[in-house]
Amino acid sequence: MPKAQFDFMREVLAAPSPIGLEASMSYGVLKPAFEKFIPKDWAIHQFKGNAGIVVDTHPGRDDMTSVMIIGHADKIRLQVRKIDSNGKIWVNTDSFLPCTLVGHEVTLFCQDPKKPGNYQSIEGGTIEALGAIHFSEPAQRTGDKGLKPEMMYLELQMYGADPKKKIEALGIRPGDPIILNRPIKRGFSDDTYYGAYLDNGLGCFVVTEIAKILAKSKLENIRILYTIATHEEIGRFGATAIAGEFKPDILIGSDVNHDYDAAPGMSSKRMNPLAMSKGFSITKGSITSEHLNTIIEEACMKEGIPYQMDFAGRDTGTDAMAAALAGFDCAATSIGFPIRNMHTISETGHTSDVIAAIHGMVATFRSMDSMNNGKGLTRDDLKQGHPRLDCAKPIK
Repeated sequence: MPKAQFDFMREVLAAPSPIGLEASMSYGVLKPAFEKFIPKDWAIHQFKGNAGIVVDTHPGRDDMTSVMIIGHADKIRLQVRKIDSNGKIWVNTDSFLPCTLVGHEVTLFCQDPKKPGNYQSIEGGTIEALGAIHFSEPAQRTGDKGLKPEMMYLELQMYGADPKKKIEALGIRPGDPIILNRPIKRGFSDDTYYGAYLDNGLGCFVVTEIAKILAKSKLENIRILYTIATHEEIGRFGATAIAGEFKPDILIGSDVNHDYDAAPGMSSKRMNPLAMSKGFSITKGSITSEHLNTIIEEACMKEGIPYQMDFAGRDTGTDAMAAALAGFDCAATSIGFPIRNMHTISETGHTSDVIAAIHGMVATFRSMDSMNNGKGLTRDDLKQGHPRLDCAKPIK
């Protein structure tokens, strides 16, 4: 991946955008990036209840077959739960495994107590639990007993008289978000990188890069809705609201996936062997459309773009579920990029998987645009494209 592209990916991932406060990524980084390259006849839609954005290639053209591809800007975060008399700031660990947090530097965001709505950041603190091995139980020392979410606190090194009052004077109060402080870096192995919040700045980066490529050779028959959603980590609520408003014909979630092949302790579970560096993933099962997946596969095979097949049971776990959750009909699927150490400060990925996803989707959208002798994929094509297993040919 070229340095300029990596630097932009780093900027996207570094944006402080915890759940509910995603505008730093969507408005502060991505919207200005889109505005630099989108044609004048494209439009950017914004929303009242969330900081998501939709970049629309054919605004108002509800007659066209539409494809919405969604990345989500929200990051999992910790939240202030209680400030005690000793100056400890007890936190809610949300979607983090407590044992992965101890000792890590974080940034806390709070409002100026005299000026509500004016945010300030506090660095220099770490997440702690036991204080020292000397204070732990014997079972914790041996590893037989772990850390519980209610044991976690933010250490701001307060001391002296009434540390609680000093903390409250800063404006810190319950519900304030705390995020891990580690922008991505190049990894030791070729084409790797690591850091916090690949989930899911990567999905947003991929959506933006697809738009950048296709803005130079616009599609004529397919309306693309490049979408940056919010609130995914607590239930896919942002994508559900946005998809419910636009009701696209096709919906594609763009999100991280797991490198199951390298995941420790997973061999007995016989997981699908997804692996970093082998291409982006396409999800089968759940609510995904086999017809849509076939279109993606054929486009990638034609262009020699590497991909891997993943599967899901009842739920994809991504924004691909947005149409089902919003209650409207569309063909949906989920694409991903296998990473390691998800929901930790050291998430790890491979640049080739991200590049494969970008070019795989570019090839897919161009294929859709050229179908039917250059007239483009139609809604009727989607309705008639469902596989018929009663027509399957026996292998003899």
